[in-house]
Amino acid sequence: MAKKLPGSTSRILYIECKTGGSDRGLAVIGRVAFSKTGKTIRYRDLELRSLGGQGVSANYFDEKTGLQYWVSGPKKNGKDRHWAGGGPVHVDEDVAEEYWRTVRKCEPPKNPYVA
Repeated sequence: MAKKLPGSTSRILYIECKTGGSDRGLAVIGRVAFSKTGKTIRYRDLELRSLGGQGVSANYFDEKTGLQYWVSGPKKNGKDRHWAGGGPVHVDEDVAEEYWRTVRKCEPPKNPYVA
């Protein structure tokens, strides 16, 4: 679960590491907390800052590591990966039930932790 930032809201989002992944980076559906301004989000131990429209294939970056991430709302059809990419998308245990029922509008599959 994302540790809340002061004055923040939280939401289930798609998060994909874009650095060195060529659209096949580590990808997850999880709960993020937004800062009051929305320019910073926290997912687990990551604190990601907005690139302010300056990114090409990423919209957030981790100041500690320099890694870039694509963060967006998860799609109802589950096609969150870039069309040229691929690979599994992990669904965090603490959001799995809500993700399948409210985002995907279906019953969770036998393995609800992979989208």
